[in-house]
Amino acid sequence: MTLAQSLMAYGLAAGLLTITPGLDTALILRTAAVRGPSAAWRAALGVGLGCLVWGAAAAFGVGLIITASRLAFTTLKWAGAAYLVFLGAKALLQPRRAFAIGEAAAGDAFARGLLTNLLNPKVGVFYISFLPQFVPAGAAPAPFMLGLAGLHVLMGLLWAAALILALHPLRAALQRPEVVAWLDRLTGGVFIGFGLRLALMEPA
Repeated sequence: MTLAQSLMAYGLAAGLLTITPGLDTALILRTAAVRGPSAAWRAALGVGLGCLVWGAAAAFGVGLIITASRLAFTTLKWAGAAYLVFLGAKALLQPRRAFAIGEAAAGDAFARGLLTNLLNPKVGVFYISFLPQFVPAGAAPAPFMLGLAGLHVLMGLLWAAALILALHPLRAALQRPEVVAWLDRLTGGVFIGFGLRLALMEPA
């Protein structure tokens, strides 16, 4: 895979992941609705920093594994592929019909956004499963994966801006059962595809 192909494939996959409603989207929407755009922006920045911390941990941990041990890489590869296929199958077979926004937590919005991701190990597991397959041949794994994590954070901040600026129409659309189910099924299919691709990947 060339650099351009890697970035294009990652951009499509990460973009879809970004716009699929989840805990981060719920936090930003609810904070914007209850506490206003300034607090919502602080929450979005906290979410982004949490993702970047997990991305850095995954990038340098996986980077060392890829370069140090073929057995460890193979074990990690199959575990990651199984995780992505599991997530995809669950989304395809059991798509949600509602997106619950929930209540906004008290306290500093930035800290809330940061802790939402730092205390969620699924973010780290997902990065470990997802990032390695987009490293092009000849690239240093750790720095490149860290850059991909940063790109995902940037996408998340742009999506947060759209959510904050268009709160009411987007909130209504994201709570329509058919939209929630369609996004889950689409994301599930993409996850299964990348899980199978990861299973066939060889070290660079």
